[in-house]
Amino acid sequence: MKKTIGAALLVLVLVLTAVVLERTFTFRSRQPAAAPVAVEPLDTAALAQRLAGALRFKTVSYQDSTQFDAREFTGFQAYLRATFPRVHAALKLEKVNGYGLLYEWTGSDPNLPPIILLAHQDVVPVEPGTESRWTEPPFEGRIAGGYVWGRGALDDKGSLVGILEAVEHIIAAEAKPRRTVYLAFGYDEEVGGRRGAAHIAELLASRNVHPELVLDEGGALTTGMVAGISAPVALVGIAEKGYVTVALTAQAEGGHSSMPPDETAVGMLAVGITRLEHHQMPRAIRGPTAAMFDYLGPEMPFGPRLVMANRWLLGGVLAGKFGATPQGNAMLRTTTAPTVLQAGIKENVLPSSARALVNFRILPGDSVQGVVEHVRRTVRDSRISVEPLPGTMNNPSAVTSVDAEPFQLLARTIRQVVPEAVVAPWLVVGGTDSRHYARLTPNVLRFVGAAIGRDDLRRVHGTDERVGVQAYGTAVRVYLQLLKNVAL
Repeated sequence: MKKTIGAALLVLVLVLTAVVLERTFTFRSRQPAAAPVAVEPLDTAALAQRLAGALRFKTVSYQDSTQFDAREFTGFQAYLRATFPRVHAALKLEKVNGYGLLYEWTGSDPNLPPIILLAHQDVVPVEPGTESRWTEPPFEGRIAGGYVWGRGALDDKGSLVGILEAVEHIIAAEAKPRRTVYLAFGYDEEVGGRRGAAHIAELLASRNVHPELVLDEGGALTTGMVAGISAPVALVGIAEKGYVTVALTAQAEGGHSSMPPDETAVGMLAVGITRLEHHQMPRAIRGPTAAMFDYLGPEMPFGPRLVMANRWLLGGVLAGKFGATPQGNAMLRTTTAPTVLQAGIKENVLPSSARALVNFRILPGDSVQGVVEHVRRTVRDSRISVEPLPGTMNNPSAVTSVDAEPFQLLARTIRQVVPEAVVAPWLVVGGTDSRHYARLTPNVLRFVGAAIGRDDLRRVHGTDERVGVQAYGTAVRVYLQLLKNVAL
């Protein structure tokens, strides 16, 4: 009997090994064939100077909308008109809801669906007290050490000005589009885009505009960020996570702190938050993240390629390894992040209520409703109310197909400009203006062509935001090539 069991186990191991190896060796590259194009002759120093000028305007979005500084946005838009005269002569410009910008570059063939290139004018504030930590001041638009420094260099004036550079360059060459091209620049993306992008998208919807593709920020040309791949990796966002902030409010007897009850409002709330952090929503390799592994795996050495090709067997190993970092974990689950605590008026007074805000970024396949149910089930305390905050509830976006022509077109474009690049789909863990355009088309992509490294991640919304002069030139070339491929 023991020999029979041993023989059966040996056969099972051999069969499994054969299946694993067969799947590994047939795990073929998904990189599209694309012949390199001639390097577009651009004056990268002049490009950098024009971007630097745009960074000098403090087009800041504050959570408190009364702090909105219209003069900065007016000045920035005047700068764009002066800097890109051909664009403003050849394209129709509409102001939408005050400061939103919608440009229309009319194509010669009305039967071709248009494309929409997105960017946003606003930037996040510089955290008060951190100004002295910047190598170069955040709003002086300085060029030093091969970089353009300033708030917005990466997020997102580099995209906005880069798009205008590409269109200006094409107009100067006296080329005209066959397909209509819209440039849509919102002005409050950093606080949700409801006054800017949402109104522009609503206007386009009212005109029955259904674009072939929408391209926004979100993905990037990364260097040194994917272990096992030395080449630049172009991460193209094909979806973005949803968003909800849930308020937890604990109620209890107030009173003097010298005679506290067994459980205080603060203590109850702390227990609820701890439960949420220790019992998070489950990990899952699906959707955009599964597609990313399908594209990256064939480009990797044998070991990781074997694991990615055999997720049916080794998915738990992959999830554990990949999810060990905050960045990887965010791509595998709906994340839980307590962000605000509110309680008490004096150190010797027991508060009668304590409130916490917990922010969730929702994985495609989960939902706002599912998150709220998870919170109630996990906190399991009738003394703590659980309510999603109005205005914070967005389900995850739809997932753009990697087999559809728009994704394949962008992938070919990237490899034409950066032949050594490995292109892969990606899940955007933050939010962009593109979600407001999702009802117009199923083909929403998120990518900026400027190369960024691991060190640059902390610079976005942080100190020392900057973009390389040469990297910015590459981003402009990607926009140029995309327009040539899809519109000219």
